[in-house]
Amino acid sequence: YARLYGVADVARQVEKYLRLLDLWDRRDEPVGTFSKGMKQKLALARALVHEPKVLLLDEPTSGLDPQMTRVVREFIADLRGQGRTILLCTHNLDEAERLCDRILVLKTRPIALDTPEALHRRLFGRRVVVTLAEVTERILERVRALEFVRDLQHQGRHLYIALADPERENPHLVRALVEAGAAIQFLTEEEHSLEEIYLRLIEEEATAHQAEAASAR
Repeated sequence: YARLYGVADVARQVEKYLRLLDLWDRRDEPVGTFSKGMKQKLALARALVHEPKVLLLDEPTSGLDPQMTRVVREFIADLRGQGRTILLCTHNLDEAERLCDRILVLKTRPIALDTPEALHRRLFGRRVVVTLAEVTERILERVRALEFVRDLQHQGRHLYIALADPERENPHLVRALVEAGAAIQFLTEEEHSLEEIYLRLIEEEATAHQAEAASAR
């Protein structure tokens, strides 16, 4: 395989990647005796032996046990750290979230391409979650009166506050809460998983498709 790509020093390259993937001691064993995880690692070694600048991986951890999945993910992360371009095709959204700098969502056609952070901001905006010892009407009125607060919702002791620029506005928000007598226990920015982002995108796509179908009647 290495010779097909014109690798100059085949033996050195083969040894390099077999050692990196912890397969060197098994180099003389028939591949048919390998576990699925070992075969996945061997496939990675084969794909890398000619030092490609762009690497296409299709479901690289499919069917692997948790330990082997972690090994393969760490190896992919190391390759990314070396500046390699990796195109990762996967249905595992947790894996994509861990490994990918940019996300392309396909459903018959491309429907979104951006960083996870940018997709999150576009679909959900930015909200901080403030947990208080007690929520009073005075506190709610004070927060609603702040001109930079885009939306306020509360559930139990939690306030969900939409802001345009939390880094700049959080100090003013905290000051207003304290002045209103609030005892702040926690303040964090609301996060959404890539799965939630994906489901929202699919929902938007379905809505747009229905609208197109209705307008065509």
